[in-house]
Amino acid sequence: MDKFLKETFLNPIFKNNPVSVLVLGICSSLAVTVELKGALVMALSVTIVTGLSSLVCSLIRKTIPNRARIIIQLVVVALMVIVVDQVLKAYAYGIDKQLSVYIGLIITNCIVMGRIEGFALNNKPLPSLVDGIANGLGYGLILVTVAFVRELLGSGTLLGYPVLSAIGYTNNGLVILPPMALILLGCIIWAQNAIMAKQETKK
Repeated sequence: MDKFLKETFLNPIFKNNPVSVLVLGICSSLAVTVELKGALVMALSVTIVTGLSSLVCSLIRKTIPNRARIIIQLVVVALMVIVVDQVLKAYAYGIDKQLSVYIGLIITNCIVMGRIEGFALNNKPLPSLVDGIANGLGYGLILVTVAFVRELLGSGTLLGYPVLSAIGYTNNGLVILPPMALILLGCIIWAQNAIMAKQETKK
């Protein structure tokens, strides 16, 4: 793999994670992480929208008037969000209903617009697609991690299947409350900063 493409793909996963480092997309990170299934679908949806939107905007970047670029970006993102939403309604209606307005709100997600504005409009289609997918995966990694802990400790299940009930675990209702999502996210940010600081010290 080309070095530039490799760095483009790997950086958003950990070193420049859009949620834990750049602190983008926080609202949905806190809102859809009660259950792992919903978090996985949301993560996949954002990854698809970010990747395809970045690809399309990169393909047409030389024809976009500077004064109208934000409007055109919003139109492209809105189209991708509508497609994803309609697919979910057709094949996963229960999850689509559970995620409620958060699928539609992908259009306002800072990660999607940020990668188009900061990367796709200045780079070729393939790197833009890779960057969009990588940032979606970085976002999804945080979502899934928080949802895994919240569902496991809060409901004693994973993907709806009982896991901890066999050992007599008593569900902790506090874990599924919104403040706990923020606390878990804070712990992830602290752990990541500690690891990165340790790596910098070794250099």
